Amino acid sequence: MPKCAFLSIANTEGWFIDDDLVHEPLTKLGWEVDNIPWNQPTDWNAYHVVVIRSPWDYQDHLEQFLDVLEQIEKSSALLLNDISIVRWNINKNYLFELEQKGIQLVPSIRKTGPNHSDIEKAYKTFKTSELIIKPIIGANADDTFRIPKQNTEVSHKVIQLFQDRECILQPFMKYIVEEGEFSLMYFNGELSHVILKTVGNGDFRVQEEHGGDVIPIIHPEPRLLEAAGKAMKALPAVPMYARVDLVRTARNDFALMELELIEPCLYFRFDPKSATRFAACIDDQLKRVQA
Repeated sequence: MPKCAFLSIANTEGWFIDDDLVHEPLTKLGWEVDNIPWNQPTDWNAYHVVVIRSPWDYQDHLEQFLDVLEQIEKSSALLLNDISIVRWNINKNYLFELEQKGIQLVPSIRKTGPNHSDIEKAYKTFKTSELIIKPIIGANADDTFRIPKQNTEVSHKVIQLFQDRECILQPFMKYIVEEGEFSLMYFNGELSHVILKTVGNGDFRVQEEHGGDVIPIIHPEPRLLEAAGKAMKALPAVPMYARVDLVRTARNDFALMELELIEPCLYFRFDPKSATRFAACIDDQLKRVQA
């Protein structure tokens, strides 16, 4: 009987994790499955497949996390997604690589240790009165700030926080608050389901942990599907799972926010067949390797 491990987080309190929904369909396919904290000492050779699912504190322990993935890679277990694409995706510089391939991004500037002059210049460059700043390596909207123009208190806090760190400056996209952020889930390169993440009251972040809500999108509009499909085709390899996050622009098209290939929430709760599809993809991946 094949065994699968889902890499998770040691303390799951306060997180919206629905990986357990995949256990039953995997069991029906003849698998055993365990949720394992990513930093728990484990004999990875005891598993046929290890799937990176919800290790949502990895950005605070990046070297240790990558060391664990290397251990899994060197074991007999199949790591999903592959460590090479994880390394590519872990740094948001991948966005600029996708932009060079013709993918429309939310306008972005890379900067290390931004100062007040850099922030003022970004307002002018983007012709905006509000900026978003986020770390080049991060997750869960950690250390992500919305900076209204001339708010010196927030600007000073941001400058202090990022004085030795690389970050991305972007214009605040009003449709994040007015409509939300679309997420399209792909399994083995095929679209599984689509959701809309909306912000919590008084916030600008769409994560459920920050008070956001989730709406299933049964009939996504063609231009949304086109933008996500184009982004998927620009990837260096087809991952077992991917989540494409897009926001509507003032021109009524869609710009890429993130293309998540490491540990995205896949929102199984919001599509009754998605967990079964995901289990089938895991089963298929192992059969491909064994063939």
